[in-house]
Amino acid sequence: MKRLLTFVCTLACVFGLTACGSEKTLTEYEQQKVDSAKLLAAQIVVPMIQMYTTEEYDGYFDGYTMEEIAALVQSSQYNVYQQVLFDVDGYAVYKAVDSFQSALKDMGSFQSVGDATAEIDGDQIVVNVQVNGEKKNATAEVIFSNDMFFRLESASLNPTSTMGELMTGAALNTLIGMGTVFAVLILISGIISCFKLISRFQNRAAEKTAAKSEQNGTSGVDNAVNQIQAQEETAGDDLELAAVIAAAVAAYEGSASSDGFVVRSIRKLR
Repeated sequence: MKRLLTFVCTLACVFGLTACGSEKTLTEYEQQKVDSAKLLAAQIVVPMIQMYTTEEYDGYFDGYTMEEIAALVQSSQYNVYQQVLFDVDGYAVYKAVDSFQSALKDMGSFQSVGDATAEIDGDQIVVNVQVNGEKKNATAEVIFSNDMFFRLESASLNPTSTMGELMTGAALNTLIGMGTVFAVLILISGIISCFKLISRFQNRAAEKTAAKSEQNGTSGVDNAVNQIQAQEETAGDDLELAAVIAAAVAAYEGSASSDGFVVRSIRKLR
């Protein structure tokens, strides 16, 4: 029983993987459109846009509107093929020329056009054409509308990176990542080392505060003692003055003793 279940699960996995890897089956009409798009992209669109990048056509579209550029491209198709093979978006052609000019600076001179692949993506047909250059190759991406007009919606030329360039980019990314990590670690270690300095400053500030407190405490005690001594001296002076006044009053009254005389207060008169 266990072997049977294992066999069934294996078959299910195999069929599942087969279903995941299968491509969508195109109808005969869709296949015709895909084949036509590949021919148009490889044999007409890519050579045409490359032609507009040459010195002979330098600034060819300057001063024209996007509608006028579309009309120029369609008229050139009619002059060569006696019919308009595909519709054109003027802005798409204008941007495509700019993209090809930028890519050809890295590729060198234009050599030849290679194989093309195409797929239907919703309302668009995306065609990738291999382009061979003097220094490096590239891939031209041409996008048509998925209808009977084959409207050229976009075109661009993307140079293919060599293995050396890919390795160089990977090495640079690795160095940047490692450098960032080490920089952060150094920053963290610097911050941690600053904690020692902060604690030292705090200890010094605490010591200074304690020393000031001790000085203030000692001076306060001295002041209190001096005040008490001054009060005692003042009280002693007042007692002597009170005794003298009592003796004087007794002599004035003719009494032999100052007993019975009490001085309540002593007040100086101006």
